[in-house]
Amino acid sequence: TLDDLDQRVKEAGLEITFRQSFFSDPAAPVRNLKVYKEKLYGKKYVWFLIGWYADNWFRIKDPAINCTEAEMAEAVEGHVTTEIVMLNPENTRSISNMTSQEFIEKLQKRLGKNPEETGGFQEAPLAYDAIWALALALNKTSAELVKKGLRLEDFNYNNKNITDEIYRALNSSAFEGVSGHVVFDASGSRMAWTLIEQLQGGVYKKIGYYDSTKDNLSWYNNDKWIGGAPPADYTKVITTFRFLSQKLFISVSVLASLGILLAIICLAFNIYNGHVRYIQNSQPYLNNMTAVGCTLALAAVFPLGLDGYHIGPGLFPFVCQARLWLLGLGFSLAYGSMFTKIWWVHTVFTKKEEKKEKRKTLEPWKLYATVGLLVGLDVVTLIIWQIVDPLHRTIEVGHHLEGGGPCLTTHGSPPGIFYGFKGLLLLLGIFLAYETKSVSTEKINDHRAVGMAIYNVAVLCLITAPVTMILSSQQDAAFAFASLAVVFSSYITLVVLFVPKMRRLITRGEWQSEQQDTMKTGSSTNNNEEEKSRLLEKENRELEKIIAEKEERVSELRQQLQDR
Repeated sequence: TLDDLDQRVKEAGLEITFRQSFFSDPAAPVRNLKVYKEKLYGKKYVWFLIGWYADNWFRIKDPAINCTEAEMAEAVEGHVTTEIVMLNPENTRSISNMTSQEFIEKLQKRLGKNPEETGGFQEAPLAYDAIWALALALNKTSAELVKKGLRLEDFNYNNKNITDEIYRALNSSAFEGVSGHVVFDASGSRMAWTLIEQLQGGVYKKIGYYDSTKDNLSWYNNDKWIGGAPPADYTKVITTFRFLSQKLFISVSVLASLGILLAIICLAFNIYNGHVRYIQNSQPYLNNMTAVGCTLALAAVFPLGLDGYHIGPGLFPFVCQARLWLLGLGFSLAYGSMFTKIWWVHTVFTKKEEKKEKRKTLEPWKLYATVGLLVGLDVVTLIIWQIVDPLHRTIEVGHHLEGGGPCLTTHGSPPGIFYGFKGLLLLLGIFLAYETKSVSTEKINDHRAVGMAIYNVAVLCLITAPVTMILSSQQDAAFAFASLAVVFSSYITLVVLFVPKMRRLITRGEWQSEQQDTMKTGSSTNNNEEEKSRLLEKENRELEKIIAEKEERVSELRQQLQDR
């Protein structure tokens, strides 16, 4: 029976995940089927059991079972049983001129008290019809044997002719019995109806019949299921997209917005105080580029967090390109301007006497040209990348699907060249910052702050880039690493470059004194004290200039000593 079931369920496309049977000692197999203890019951499970057990079989106390009656009743609730129909459910006359109910009444009178507890009581209709089937077959066989000049009395187990006649007679039997319609298949098995019952509230209820001779299922639609519906008979695979955590996206977006506001404040401060000598000596236009670059990089955080939760599939190519262009140009402007400063400090102020004349006059256009070259290379690379192999959304199929999908290219060459070039710039920037840490010059008076910013940006980028690639399938972690690296790099750069300048101008009031020098007064003053104060301030600035030149000369002498 089990082999037959195994074959049939495979043909129906079902899967048997666990099969347990035994030939002698059932102890081990039964231990593997601890239904209640393993919680293998309830609304997710349906048990199919043999149907010819007594109706109260699960209530019978057994010292070998460590489950209470209530636990047993809970575990078997809702299970389905199947058994052959042993008593005709229809009140029709059988070949014995009795209905099924008349047969049961006569049998109960013969048995006396408690007939249900008598062994074989349920199977009695089958036995009764079996005797009728045998009698009818023998009658039919006798008639056939007469035609051949034989008799039933001549039967023995070596007489094949009489045996074949009996087999044919039984195989062709068909009559109405107290158990139902009696007929046998080619293998000699009784072809009877199958009764389907379900345990509902501790009581077995008939929920249907199956007639195998006609392949007909009669269903009463009175089945009841824990949870209101039958459990799924297969694993449902539901395609869902996994989106970025909105709490994470909003939090990082707030940080990015505050960073953009800080960059705008720094840019406005630098422009407003561009006439101050201290600001002029820090190459303010390069610092302005740094602030603009940080703004673009911080703006890239927003498209980095956009996925299928916010936009449709048609907008993904645009979003992917926006991520790339904002990050690329933001990096070129912000890091490129700092790299240019440190590059020229290293080129001009760490050389020997042949560079002495260049130290006196540092031409700003060369600095701007260097930044323009870096930005131009990025623009050309991005244009070629977008034309040859544009970024597009990909969907990774696994336990879950990516809601946004990482922006990837078909080929690996463009991003490899792009990121490789950026990596070399970061490493070279770290080297130049280390080489110029002891240089002191008034031409680019904030190069030490630039070096510190380069250290931090380079370390964050070199760590975050590979980690983000590894975590690309985990959208929350990948977004957190990439976006926070951009945010922290921008914050560090803006704070290190601009906050010291703000503090110096505020605490010393230098922008006020510079404004006073350039202010044209329409009338003369007779206040000697104010005139003396103005002259002293001017003299003080000239002395500071001389001190700066002396410090530069001392730095040159130290460099010469180191070279020797």
